[in-house]
Amino acid sequence: MKEQIIIGTRGSDLALWQARFVQDELSRLGLKSDLKIISTQGDRVQDLNFSKMEGKGFFTKEIEESLLNGEIDMAVHSMKDLPTAATPGLTIGGVSLRENPAMYY
Repeated sequence: MKEQIIIGTRGSDLALWQARFVQDELSRLGLKSDLKIISTQGDRVQDLNFSKMEGKGFFTKEIEESLLNGEIDMAVHSMKDLPTAATPGLTIGGVSLRENPAMYY
């Protein structure tokens, strides 16, 4: 068994919050993990509208490639960033609970 799980994530505030949340949950189960920040096309290209960019997975492609290459063990994404078609060889392994937004109005 691996001594430490490597979690791939983007470096945005939201992505890091989500990845740290998963990291805390893993820790509660006795599993050690480390975050690996991966820059994506969506992070690097700030001057173009997405409709002008070619391809898909602007915020996930590089992270998914890291998973497939064995550089990371798991990834944490916002569902809004995932393409509608799954990447062959990868699966969504879990979805965390969501707060009820109606509670804040």
